[in-house]
Amino acid sequence: MRVLGIDPGSRFMGYGVVEERRGRLVHVGHGVIKVDASASLELRLKELHGALVTAVTLYRPEAAAVEGVFTFRNARSALILGHARGVALLAAAQAGLPVYEYPPARVKRSVGAGGAGDKDAVSRMVCTFLGIEILERADASDALAVAICHLNQGRAAVPVSGGKASKSRRKSAQGQLVDRLAPSYRRPEST
Repeated sequence: MRVLGIDPGSRFMGYGVVEERRGRLVHVGHGVIKVDASASLELRLKELHGALVTAVTLYRPEAAAVEGVFTFRNARSALILGHARGVALLAAAQAGLPVYEYPPARVKRSVGAGGAGDKDAVSRMVCTFLGIEILERADASDALAVAICHLNQGRAAVPVSGGKASKSRRKSAQGQLVDRLAPSYRRPEST
């Protein structure tokens, strides 16, 4: 089982890919998508989306796990993070991946950092689990921790969307979307 873990952010989005092989967790890859903080939000989101799609294409995960929302004091920050999470969910959905969501405290506990552990503790534990010397940013270690959390949940995890859509259901939904958005467009009738 290969899982793409995502730590959403509107300026730095971490991703990490972990695979379970014969009961062992193996580091496959990770990275941090960095976007220009001075760019408009829509351009940052576009860049995040493109980079995540590239990561999904490169690593070919079987599932995506995203860190859930935590409490914010600043509503604007929460809204912007919500946009970034939406981009992550969209990239996974477009690839047909089931998406799982885990609260930050559960992610920290899953790597042994404790529910209130700081980012340094999470990073140290992720490096220990996966045999990595050092991770350049906490965004990458957090994303790897989310993937580890999902793999530790085993078969008990339930996708956010309720499951992976079948190919025919996805095509049907796409056709319905075309019908709703462009009623003047009609697919050629079969003869």
